[in-house]
Amino acid sequence: MRSILRFATAVAASLALGVPLSGSLHAEELAKNLFGSMKLPAVAARPQSIGFYSKGCFVGGVELPDDGANWQSMRLSRNRHWGLPVTINMIEKLARDAAAKDGWPGLMVGDISQPRGGPMRDGHASHQIGLDVDIWFTPMPNRRLSISERETIKQVSMIKRGGLTVNDKVWTDSRMRLLRRAASYPEVERILVHPGIKKKLCETVTGDRSWLRKVRPFWGHDEHFHVRIGCQPGSPLCKEQAAPPPGDGCDGKALAWWFTAEPWRPAKNPDAPKARDVMTLKALPKECRAVLALPAPGETGNTAVATVLPDADTDAAPAAATPESMGINAFAPTPDIGVPLPRDRPPG
Repeated sequence: MRSILRFATAVAASLALGVPLSGSLHAEELAKNLFGSMKLPAVAARPQSIGFYSKGCFVGGVELPDDGANWQSMRLSRNRHWGLPVTINMIEKLARDAAAKDGWPGLMVGDISQPRGGPMRDGHASHQIGLDVDIWFTPMPNRRLSISERETIKQVSMIKRGGLTVNDKVWTDSRMRLLRRAASYPEVERILVHPGIKKKLCETVTGDRSWLRKVRPFWGHDEHFHVRIGCQPGSPLCKEQAAPPPGDGCDGKALAWWFTAEPWRPAKNPDAPKARDVMTLKALPKECRAVLALPAPGETGNTAVATVLPDADTDAAPAAATPESMGINAFAPTPDIGVPLPRDRPPG
């Protein structure tokens, strides 16, 4: 009952402020252009993720500083180093712990999210709700990179050219320790790596292997790994991804499938548009329209529009997302190699 009353209040407040929950004049505009044009985050009473990793937005974002004692942000021109506080805190913690405990020189941090999340004009399909971050396998150099260098330095692949297995000339145990450290944090739900890297971990990790459950094989991710944090308390509109399957992910058909021809078949229609290139605002949760209308820090504006976001109580919690409810393509970033996602692929 509280959710029903709260939703009715939210609708009334939104309409009063000229931010309709449906039939928006911008409804047919591409969501990637609307969110890609946002330069600053949305002011809100508290940070919240809205929707799913590949179909959503967020409020209350904070930016990872360009430089820290043990990290440097890369590709600054993209303006994609925004996330929920839990994400920024995790990155800083990983940088600190990996340097102090694992001998890792420092993180080179790739994309997190846009200031208000949402689909991007290019690149990822996910990274939309402030809970994803890409971290390079390349260690941070012992000097501060220039802005120009941060735009042009290339990442180093961990995979043999033209193959599917790790290049032992570049792979090191320190990279394994970095992945293990990231997986050790309870807020981290998944880490996506190239299938060849997952295979290497399965073959070489000794002792406690329970953390390998979080490390999932996926297309791309040979030059960086993708860390995904789970939906956080206080974000009742955040849609969870189904939990990884039990076990360390090294046995059975799930990993072996990646070393067959099926995952790498050429696309039947390589010119077909990606989801982000056709996704309009109507495809996102209705609350994301309000997110676009909220003022940025330092701007004047009526923050009452934030009432479209519900309070965090138990009856507002969403059900977990499943492949059947979200669609198989909603679970993953756009494959870097442009291949389609077969519908019989193992769960990620």
